[in-house]
Amino acid sequence: MAEAPEVIVFDVNETLSDMSPMGARFADAGAPEQLAKLWFATLLREGFALAAAGDAAPFGEIGAEVLTGLLEGAGAPDPAGTARRLAASVADLPLHPDVPVGIRALRAAGRRLATLTNGSAQVAQKLLTAAGIRDEFEALLSVEDAPAWKPHPSSYRYAAQQCGTEARDMLLVAVHPWDIHGASRAGLRTVWVNRTGAAYPSYFAHPDLTVDSLTELADELAAG
Repeated sequence: MAEAPEVIVFDVNETLSDMSPMGARFADAGAPEQLAKLWFATLLREGFALAAAGDAAPFGEIGAEVLTGLLEGAGAPDPAGTARRLAASVADLPLHPDVPVGIRALRAAGRRLATLTNGSAQVAQKLLTAAGIRDEFEALLSVEDAPAWKPHPSSYRYAAQQCGTEARDMLLVAVHPWDIHGASRAGLRTVWVNRTGAAYPSYFAHPDLTVDSLTELADELAAG
């Protein structure tokens, strides 16, 4: 990357947090394990639809309501109560193993770090505090305080304003190609974290850089 970014902003859910334990949590609650992935995808779809229409609703609120319907369909006991517990448990997920090391390396190199999540800032606070890296970030931002969810361009502009910089001087790091696309269209530079070796969708704007871990990102920027 030719020019160092002024601020590196990270997506949270799945980019920093490891959501793979959710399947076992669903199974423990009496629901099919594979319902966890369907739930998260459906939750994002509903949030994106609201953003496209110029509206918004809190991540947790949408998540609990969507999950209640899915659990009812799966015959799980106490769908509403179980949905609230499972949706809230995203705040107790572990981080991917590469995250603490990579984040500390980026801060040691003098990088300004922030998060921008479609979830709540409180969830990010809990996840990062539990991992001992909260103090490495200067800001934990949520689209709940922005006009719309990511990938609407207003969400990325909000992050730039909060960090006192221009969109072109920000670097978004995410595992989701839709997030990479939205940030790119809003004028940010982008890094796709591809931990699984997946193919990048041809219909989205391509990232400026692809890495397989945050430790690799720290090395790439240091070498850049």
